[in-house]
Amino acid sequence: MRILGLAWEFPPRIVGGIARHVAELYPALAALGHEVHLLTVEFGHTPAYEVVEGVRVHRLAVGPSQDFFHWVGNFNDSLGQYGGQLILDTGPFDLIHAHDWLVGDGAIALKHHFKIPLVATIHATEFGRHNGLYDPVHFYIHQKERQLVHEAWRVIVCTGYMQREIAYSLDCPLDKIDIVYNGIRPEKKHLPPNFDRQGYRRRFAGDNEKIVYYVGRMTYEKGVAVLLNAAPKVLWEMGGNAKFVIIGGGNTDALQRQAWELGIWHKCYFTGFMADDDLDRFQAVADCAVFPSLYEPFGIVVLESFAARVPVVVSDTGGLPEVVQHTQTGLVTHTQNPESLAWGILEVLKNPGYAQWLTDNAYNSLQQRFSWSQIAQQTTAVFEQVIQARQQVKW
Repeated sequence: MRILGLAWEFPPRIVGGIARHVAELYPALAALGHEVHLLTVEFGHTPAYEVVEGVRVHRLAVGPSQDFFHWVGNFNDSLGQYGGQLILDTGPFDLIHAHDWLVGDGAIALKHHFKIPLVATIHATEFGRHNGLYDPVHFYIHQKERQLVHEAWRVIVCTGYMQREIAYSLDCPLDKIDIVYNGIRPEKKHLPPNFDRQGYRRRFAGDNEKIVYYVGRMTYEKGVAVLLNAAPKVLWEMGGNAKFVIIGGGNTDALQRQAWELGIWHKCYFTGFMADDDLDRFQAVADCAVFPSLYEPFGIVVLESFAARVPVVVSDTGGLPEVVQHTQTGLVTHTQNPESLAWGILEVLKNPGYAQWLTDNAYNSLQQRFSWSQIAQQTTAVFEQVIQARQQVKW
């Protein structure tokens, strides 16, 4: 099977979860014997073309732009032109696989010009991110999402929650949507030999302080403000022996101001962006991971914490309750509720034996529920269904 994948991010260019998803799924597809080409965006000094774990990665130049949406238009022009030439030069592809609306126009153009069936993976929606549509930007992105879903032969989502959201918000038939979970390769979580655990830990907290952390984007829907509002109760119950480490790039001015106004500034550490190697080391010394999202289709960061053997506390929004089995692989608390979130954190910090039991169960669940080899086989089954259907129709 020849697969032409389109994604606007791929390592080392990492904006959100799409980059990590594609960087894990496509090598797993290549390992099954499929020929996978990925068209993505140029980044820094990375090669314009290289083979990464069996995946043929083509990084495209994008012309200058006045704003983000103009840039997206230029990127899709590049996708259409480069993708079209690639098809003419190397032969037809069996299928086009598009990730989210940002590559939709290019994917749809290639689909119709070369009569290649299109499958779309929708990682999140504008409606879900904002709990509705409220301005022209929201409606523009929403319409692009609807168009991509309409043009796709089948749609892949990561949870049952997202299946229902896509059906409702984008008017997509339920039986057109396939649920395939995200995954992780836990073996990629490795530490250097002779790792100085205590010395590294002291970069973030005192020896008597439990480390509670969040890692991800600094956007409203990630719920970091809820975590900060829960922190005073946690600190009170722990006699002040806790440290809250907030990891991720972006503007944190409002969050830092919130920490100051809550009187917990001295117990918070905003690290900014943290490279993967440092994050692996950090997770090895942390005591509790918290993801208090207001909207979360899946939450790959949860699986990364599972793999790092850190106990996890999440909110009960979106797909998180499907990923985290409450009181079995982590704790699920009420969304937008600092009291509930504080309860979950304290359950982990005060009961180390229970926390260890949760992390053991969570780590074991990775192979049972979130293995990339299984996910690649499930994705292949969707692709094969589409290819067989394409062969039975006259286009």
